[in-house]
Amino acid sequence: MSEDVSGLTLLGSSVRGPVDHVESFPAPAHCTKVRFTTDEVASMCPVTGQPDLSSVEIVYVPRERCVESKSLKLYLWSFRDRKVFAEALAVEIATEIKRAVAPESVRVVVTQHARGGIVLETTSEL
Repeated sequence: MSEDVSGLTLLGSSVRGPVDHVESFPAPAHCTKVRFTTDEVASMCPVTGQPDLSSVEIVYVPRERCVESKSLKLYLWSFRDRKVFAEALAVEIATEIKRAVAPESVRVVVTQHARGGIVLETTSEL
């Protein structure tokens, strides 16, 4: 049986920049948890404009749809030139995952790497 890829516009295309959404595909039967991790999410401090580098962990329990990973990578790239606090970053990512795939649950942990000797970890669960 062929996979339904009709809604995927980014996978297989030569996208050359960030996007403002994630795409999805039908969840396979018996897929009970999905976890994404990256150490390369860049953003900017909303006050000073200095660069912030964060690790992000996304864990969700799918219902009918799963997040397509290339679109997630391009979505996370969209934060590179944006001024956003780490707490808001976690909430925004969780909200986008919730919008895109309507999972049973989603948990996003953003760990902002040390700048000035302080590491910040923030969590959003929807």
